[in-house]
Amino acid sequence: MRVLVINAGSSSLKLSLLNDDDSTASQTDLPAPGGEFEPDAVRDALAKLGADQAGAVGHRVVHGGREFLDPVVLNPTVRRKLGDLTSLAPLHQPPSLAGIDAVSQALPGVPAVACFDTAFHAGMPAAAHTYALPREWRERWALRRYGFHGLSHAYAARRAAELAGGVPDRLVVCHLGSGASLAAVARGRPVDTTMGFTPLEGLVMATRSGTVDPGLVLWLADQGGVPPSELNNALEHRSGLLGLAGTADMREVEQRAGAGDDAASLALEVYLHRLRAEIAAMAAALGGLDTLVFTGGVGENSAGVRARTAAGLAFLGVTMDASRNAAADGDTDVTGDGSAVRVLILTAREDLEIARQVRSVLDGPAAR
Repeated sequence: MRVLVINAGSSSLKLSLLNDDDSTASQTDLPAPGGEFEPDAVRDALAKLGADQAGAVGHRVVHGGREFLDPVVLNPTVRRKLGDLTSLAPLHQPPSLAGIDAVSQALPGVPAVACFDTAFHAGMPAAAHTYALPREWRERWALRRYGFHGLSHAYAARRAAELAGGVPDRLVVCHLGSGASLAAVARGRPVDTTMGFTPLEGLVMATRSGTVDPGLVLWLADQGGVPPSELNNALEHRSGLLGLAGTADMREVEQRAGAGDDAASLALEVYLHRLRAEIAAMAAALGGLDTLVFTGGVGENSAGVRARTAAGLAFLGVTMDASRNAAADGDTDVTGDGSAVRVLILTAREDLEIARQVRSVLDGPAAR
């Protein structure tokens, strides 16, 4: 079955049509400023893709809350419930919903499935997903660590098993892109992750701060008089690499740091410090480390970030082959001689994971 995969973001609508064998039949990116799409533009893009040949549509949805722990066939009730989750992901849920609405209008007779970034982490142990907050708060507002990038982490875990010839016992996946998170995976089972209630928690990212002391945020609100809307905007869009170096592009950060720029050098050091520390924390949750995966735009393309990360993890038995790391292109094993940890670079393919989940739902007993 051919699957049309829809990945709606805050600035673009990515569409790809996958053949039965998961090869890409066609793909395109449609500009979508503010996560909004013109129905006519969507219809035109789908026509050019040959989307009428699709047997199903798979939508990436960032947040599934506590109810949607698996992919689900979209219907009006599900669509309404996804809308109710907007408050948990106000920057990410609206574009997903807009994508669902636009494509369903253009392809009304094609079954559609929602696939969730939070679902992969739903099975984490309670110790990993529970915040130490008053019980009445946690229950009233569904406060927990949800985790994100689950579709990427799920694909990377499966692909790592294929390349390793078996499911790794203790795997850490580093999804390093404009957004970044880690996942600790024990024999295919999620154990911990770095993002939490929102995608702000954890690593330093392109424009997001990552973890900061909540007392600092309260101080800014109470003593600094910074309105919540400005706090949100700054933490989401003006922090991270951008806040430290004046650019959100890791390539520029590395180039400027190499030329002696102090701000860029600090940004890179802060990024790597947090990354190495969080990988070690994930390894602690697993009781050790057997396999380390780099994926995402930075993870796939920055040999320098990979090399310096691995160098700081030698105490965990990580050794990387420098020449293979520098020349890596696509899925590559860059494990160094004598390394106790297999090190892999994997191309992020959320589209393949979405297609797999769509087929599993529509071909399963419940769909018959």
